[in-house]
Amino acid sequence: MNICFLIGKIISEIKFDFVIDEEGFGKKISIVRFCIDVLEERINVVGYNKLADFCYQKLNIGNIVFIEGFLRTDGKIEIKNIEYSKENKKL
Repeated sequence: MNICFLIGKIISEIKFDFVIDEEGFGKKISIVRFCIDVLEERINVVGYNKLADFCYQKLNIGNIVFIEGFLRTDGKIEIKNIEYSKENKKL
């Protein structure tokens, strides 16, 4: 497995959904998706369950975030840990 660390600005709406885990006996999984800007590159980010709930409740467009995660085979970054600045600052 790989690991990556990113600091960027949220540039898209925070999209929150539920999916049903058919292998896990119909258990609901929350999922969040958004994009961040890192050195003028658009990075797609995804998070699950408690991290998804946290992101949906606390994050907004313009927040600066520090993400610890890993690069998936589809090119998205999956969040393992996230910190954020409440202020909307320019990078």
